[in-house]
Amino acid sequence: MKKDTHPDYHKITVEMTDGTTFETRSTWGNEGDTLKLDIDPSSHPAWIGGGVKILDRDGRVGKFNKKFEGFLGETSKKTQASEPAKEYLNYLKILSALS
Repeated sequence: MKKDTHPDYHKITVEMTDGTTFETRSTWGNEGDTLKLDIDPSSHPAWIGGGVKILDRDGRVGKFNKKFEGFLGETSKKTQASEPAKEYLNYLKILSALS
């Protein structure tokens, strides 16, 4: 086997953005150096959820909705489905009043 084919691993200290540190082995820097991170799992949006909402302002969905806005007329499936539910609730109110 050839000599000097493997990198030189040594211990370094990694400092997270919140100030916490841990020790690991790496080929970065020299023995005992400190690697200060700009981004880590405690601060990067990919790990913490981001808080960024994707809004579609007249994008594909907005254009589709605008194009087919009155396609079904004034009564939609949602309205038709809620009418029987209202009648059933009224029926339950009448039953509860009778008992």
